[in-house]
Amino acid sequence: MPDAVTDTHALIWYLQDDARLSPVAGQHFDDCEHDGGRIRVPSICVVEIVYLSEKGRIPTDTLDRLLEDLGAPDTVLEVVELNMPIVLELRNVSRAAVSDMPDRIIAATALYLKLPLISRDGEIQLSGLTIIW
Repeated sequence: MPDAVTDTHALIWYLQDDARLSPVAGQHFDDCEHDGGRIRVPSICVVEIVYLSEKGRIPTDTLDRLLEDLGAPDTVLEVVELNMPIVLELRNVSRAAVSDMPDRIIAATALYLKLPLISRDGEIQLSGLTIIW
């Protein structure tokens, strides 16, 4: 199973076992768990989950589960820190196509790593990236 990058909503729905995660996306998460693949989590996703948890937009146990999963030795999740190569890759993600800065960072991370992106976001899906949904 190939590695993939996840966006924030897909990660939240995976952690919550939420039906809004598409069957294809859910299967990709599951396959990575069982076949040794990695789900790359842009650090901005972690920031967004902290923010959404603080605002009461998602249950606080979602953040707790994420932190627990990230600390587990056998986790499928791997945080990708924002670095200069990813920042420079932002130039290849059209602001007109993907207007939200966190989404642009997530898309740039997928471009930089040359991996598909697990995302339901309509703007990202139209950006030309390889999407799993």
